[in-house]
Amino acid sequence: MKKNLYNIIKGKFLVNDDALKNWRFIFFLSLLALVMIASSHSADKKVYQIAKLSNEVKELKSEYLDIRKRLMQTRMESKIETAMAKRGLKPSVTPPQKIKIINNE
Repeated sequence: MKKNLYNIIKGKFLVNDDALKNWRFIFFLSLLALVMIASSHSADKKVYQIAKLSNEVKELKSEYLDIRKRLMQTRMESKIETAMAKRGLKPSVTPPQKIKIINNE
């Protein structure tokens, strides 16, 4: 057991007669490690992109709500009256009347 551990530390398993299968296995493990690192980087990149897009969605929602609030305020009758008073227009005192056209043909 002690001799085997000492041989592993010295690296004799890489220079023995059957070292080719050991080198293949080491190459295979290295390739798997590279694939794992690449997929990890890809997943991290996607996480950052999702976070960025969710922040952008939040900003757009708040902008939408702000614009909708301003629109509702500008559509209020009192706001329209004050805006038109600056131009010299006043609301009518008499209510509108319906005009009915009867066609006797």
